[in-house]
Amino acid sequence: MQDILSMLNALHRPRLLIRAARIGAEDYRRAAHLPRLLGYGQLPRHGNALMRLMEIEGELNALRLGEDSSYSLLRHIDVLIAIVGEGRILRAAQVDAPAA
Repeated sequence: MQDILSMLNALHRPRLLIRAARIGAEDYRRAAHLPRLLGYGQLPRHGNALMRLMEIEGELNALRLGEDSSYSLLRHIDVLIAIVGEGRILRAAQVDAPAA
């Protein structure tokens, strides 16, 4: 779990993208957002969801940097919102968990 949180901390994107994601994450609802991004069915655990979201975001960022015409800014922000939201949930769960 710490590796995932380290990956989140190492994620550097343009300030405007991150700001939009943080604002959007205030209204993040896992049950509504994740199926749209990851596919319908049973929701994955937070760590698995974050890993899949990070893969999708990496692909979107590559399209952005390559100035690809198929790049969707809205989809990128939507994925970043989910990443921030899942990260907040994961961090809160880590704080609430008893020390081993």
